[in-house]
Amino acid sequence: MKVDVLIQGGTVVDGTGTPARVADVALVGGRIAAVGTADAPRLDVEAARVIDATGLLVTPGFVDVHTHYDGQVSWDGEMAPSVFHGVTTAVIGNCGVGFAPARPADHQRLIDLMQGVEDIPGSALHEGLTWDWESFPDYLDAIDRVPRTLDVLAQVPHDPLRVYVMGERALAGEAATEADVAEMRRLLREALLAGASGFSTGRSDNHKDVHGRDTPAAIAAASELAGIAQAFRGLDHGVLSAVSDFDLNQGKDCFEREFDVLEAMAEASGGRPFSVSLIQRIKDTEEWRRILRRAEAASARGVPMRAQVASRGIGVILGLDATFHPFLGFPTYKALAHLPLSERVARLREPAVKAQILGETPDKLSGDGSSVPPLADQLLGNLDFVAMRLWPLTDGFDYEPKLSESLLARAMGRGQTTLECLYDALLEEDGRALLYFPIFNYLAGNLDVVGEMLHHPLALPGLTDGGAHVGTICDASMPTFLLSYWTRDRQKNPLSIERAIQMLTADGADHLGLGDRGRLVPGQRADVNLIDHATLQLRKPRLVADLPAGGKRFLQDAVGYRATFVAGVETVRDGQLTGARPGRVVRLGHPPAS
Repeated sequence: MKVDVLIQGGTVVDGTGTPARVADVALVGGRIAAVGTADAPRLDVEAARVIDATGLLVTPGFVDVHTHYDGQVSWDGEMAPSVFHGVTTAVIGNCGVGFAPARPADHQRLIDLMQGVEDIPGSALHEGLTWDWESFPDYLDAIDRVPRTLDVLAQVPHDPLRVYVMGERALAGEAATEADVAEMRRLLREALLAGASGFSTGRSDNHKDVHGRDTPAAIAAASELAGIAQAFRGLDHGVLSAVSDFDLNQGKDCFEREFDVLEAMAEASGGRPFSVSLIQRIKDTEEWRRILRRAEAASARGVPMRAQVASRGIGVILGLDATFHPFLGFPTYKALAHLPLSERVARLREPAVKAQILGETPDKLSGDGSSVPPLADQLLGNLDFVAMRLWPLTDGFDYEPKLSESLLARAMGRGQTTLECLYDALLEEDGRALLYFPIFNYLAGNLDVVGEMLHHPLALPGLTDGGAHVGTICDASMPTFLLSYWTRDRQKNPLSIERAIQMLTADGADHLGLGDRGRLVPGQRADVNLIDHATLQLRKPRLVADLPAGGKRFLQDAVGYRATFVAGVETVRDGQLTGARPGRVVRLGHPPAS
């Protein structure tokens, strides 16, 4: 046999969950040609290129079910940062926000939504979005014209669908009429037949547009969601997803009522797979367990449900040039905020400026006309609570940090007030210092809850939000953290390498209905990672101004990825892009692209 690439002598973790084994893997024509077995690990083939993978893991490419590259895919083929973390297939259109379908009159409305909900600079979206589409099938065609480093699947988001059909009525919080629902159902069906991967809705009180208004889909009635979901009936492809606060502020029994709404939507689809976001919240620390119990019960009676889980705490990165930091609302700081970082730092280091800021009462950040959630003001009103959960974010940072290393502990050790300690910390590294603040999943000061979530049989790795919250997080690195921490560094309740790889590959592919990837078996797509597991490590996030219009975003590099192949083409080598762009739009229900 003649093959394109022979990956020789690596430790194959094939995505099936079976024990790892040392074996060869051969690639030809963008497919897996052969994989050595435990009894016959070596392949007798003639290869155009031979890669010595001794000591490396050889795995399928990772499938990321929750990203927000909806705008970026129209102008950017690199797909950073996900491409640097082993991801070879990414799903966009999550949380109900996106950019199709869209009439010209909708453009600003959808930018306002994405900027408010997902913290993507409006100026970058204005300059970068090509808008060479109106319908969702047009959108699939448009983004498929951009060569990229990885494959993309696109869900139809509820917000633009609702705005397209209802116009200003969608933004004004009006209920959809039967005619509105019928038209949304028709447009979703049209998109699914064109290859859309599913439908997503967002029902979070924390999601606001840039003007502080609720998202259009947040108030959708159960009848609207169920009516739209009927578009899936008779089709054998497509998934549904939702993010919800489960009406935490709506009183007794609100959880059950909200879950009933989501379950009815899933049932109305005719049994298509459904996933819901799962996190441990501050206001209701046990809600996540109730979500899992309801998902278990639904799955047992034939309504397939999965829970999208993170691999670490979910929170924000604070810094003087990041989207958020504790001094944004202080009047004296606001007067300096427009200055370039170096000039701002120089002024902030002046003793008189520091004294004036530390003596001020900050203005409120949230409220009418602001997309900042009320939680920001609530937390800033209890700085000791915040500082107890703030840590300097450095190279090789331990994402399960100790209380003794927190900013509160530092303040106490130095005899400073919490506010002064935070002030000084943000000025370190010439104002480029970063602080990590895990809000969710870290209430007990450890990742034990995350471990419980990851070990649940309905867990689906997700919530990386690649392309979103660009000035506050870089959770697109979570696949790397899952593999390095939970299989190598974690002492309590770790995951096996085999299970972790299965979660990152086959589980996501199976949920989405992608029968051509997720496992290293002959005939599957040659989406492959070569990973030095022993040295796999995250670098400190870095803020770069590489978005259109000079927009800033966090990127986070990783050490340990020796190579990534997409459809048999090497896209990443030793952490650097090769320049190859084999990725394309995957259209479900259509024959795989050759």
